[in-house]
Parts: sequence; structure tokens; C-alpha cells
Amino acid sequence: MSSVRWPLLYSSPPSSQSTNVGRQFTKQLHCSLFPSNQLTCSLRIRRSATLRHHASFKIFCKRSKTTQENGLSHGFSVLQGDSPWQGGNLWSTLAFYIFCLHIPLGFGGLSVVTQIIGKNSLLPQTKILAILLIQILELNGAFLLLKYTAKPQYKLSSFFKNNSSVETRNWVLASAVGFGVLVLLLFLTSLIASRLFGSKPVNNSILKEILLSSDVSRVACDIVYCIVCPLLEEVVWRGFLLTSLSSTMEWPQAVALSSAIFSACHFSAESFVQLFIIGCVLGCSYCWTGNLKSPVLIHSLYNALTLIISYLY
Repeated sequence: MSSVRWPLLYSSPPSSQSTNVGRQFTKQLHCSLFPSNQLTCSLRIRRSATLRHHASFKIFCKRSKTTQENGLSHGFSVLQGDSPWQGGNLWSTLAFYIFCLHIPLGFGGLSVVTQIIGKNSLLPQTKILAILLIQILELNGAFLLLKYTAKPQYKLSSFFKNNSSVETRNWVLASAVGFGVLVLLLFLTSLIASRLFGSKPVNNSILKEILLSSDVSRVACDIVYCIVCPLLEEVVWRGFLLTSLSSTMEWPQAVALSSAIFSACHFSAESFVQLFIIGCVLGCSYCWTGNLKSPVLIHSLYNALTLIISYLY
């Protein structure tokens, strides 16, 4: 409970009623704080009897657990208003991740492996094993970065814990619905793109070559694209970026902005729209459940579907 005191001076003619010293009354006020925290306040005014009357009032505000939970249950997004990363710390951390981890490892890692081995090109199995190692390094680097730039009392494991105030929101059901919506949206955008720009092969020739090379390559592909990559990208783009943005703006704006940055950081102009749609679906899933398990599962299922299509066609 907190109290604030403001002195209030006012003049009025003396009267017989002014002899009542210490008169006070209480009025219930309901205050709303952005984005969903609510306070119930009581106003107490005390007036003293002097020629120049002096009055002061106190506001006592108290936030109960029930009120807080009810506030979280309203609306689509259940993300907390308090972010572990705020202000300049958000953008400096994001810039460090992109320019010191994501670009050097994701786009330059294979070149380093090629130089170390001393060959002009890598065999498919060697390539996917190198990608697996690079992704694990980036994942660990991202975890360490986010851990040491967040507030001391915050733990990254809270991304994967259910909020007690939204127990009715099943993250497994949300994942199933989100995956279905994602596949439908991507199918529709592919149809529109084929009508406008002509049809393109649905499979990835490089990925298909890796999948067909050996059993080890297939297992490594499954680990990279269905476990490591979804975990890495969801922790960074939804857990870190979307959580931070949603504390300073409305959730639709936060989802759109985080999805645009997520898509741009893949550095693929022809896939920008589809990646943006993927980011929006994953972001909405995270906002609705408040649990990072949902977007991670959707991401894994989508990548698994991509691997199956590349392997069969």
C-alpha cells in the first residue's frame, strides 16, 4: 500500500461549522494503469478550523492479487506490462545479438568451417553438422546475452511457465490452432504469389541434397530445424523482443514491429512477406497464451512440414 499527501490551501469566511476539527471522509476511486494494472484507491480529506483554512488529503492505493489477475484476464494479450529489458537496454541488446552473434555465426560460420577444413566446398553431411554446431553456439550465446542484460530477479525459464491467472488458455490447443492458421495463410499467399509472379519450386534443392545424403544428415536436420532453431528464434524474437515491445505499446503494434524485424533479419527479400506472416502468427500465439512453448511448437511443426515437403518432392 502506498500513500501520497498534497497540502491544499483555500480561503473562506469563518463560520460556526469551522470549529469541527478533523472532519474527514473517504471516497472510493478506481484507477487504471497502463497496460492492465488496476488500483483501488480511497481518498481521505482532513480540514482544520482556522481563519485561513488548511486542508490536506491522502490517497491510499492498494492493488490486490485478485484485481491484478482480473486485469490480466481481459483482452487478447496476457503479456505482463513490466519487461525485463527496457529503454535503451532493449535496442542495444538487440543490436549486439544481430551484429555480434546472428550475422557472424549465421552467415559467416560455414565460411569459417570451410577455411578450417581447407576445402572449397563442404559435403552435405559435414555442412549440416557444421550448421548444427553453429546454431548451438548462437543459442548459448543468445541465452547468456539475455540473461546478463535482464533485470537480476528475472529468469529466462519464466518464458516457459504458465501464468496462474490464465490457466484456462491451453497452449497446446493454441499451438494446434496457430499451426492450422499459419498453413492456411501461407497456402493462400503462395497461390497469390504464383498468380502474380509465376510458380516456383516448392522444395529446397540444397536441403533436399542434405536430407538424401545419409541418416546422420537427416537426424542432424531434424535437430537443427525442429529443436535448436525454433528455440533460438522464439526466445530472441518473441520472448525477448515481443515481450519488451509489448510493455511500451499495444500488443498488435508490438507483434507487427517484432515480426517485421524478425523477417528483415533473415535477409531474404523474396521471403519477407511469408516470414512476416509467420512472425505475426507466432507473436499472436505468444500474446494469447503468455507461454513460449506455444510459438516454439508451431515453429517446430512448420519446419518439420518444410523438411517433409523437401524430402518427398
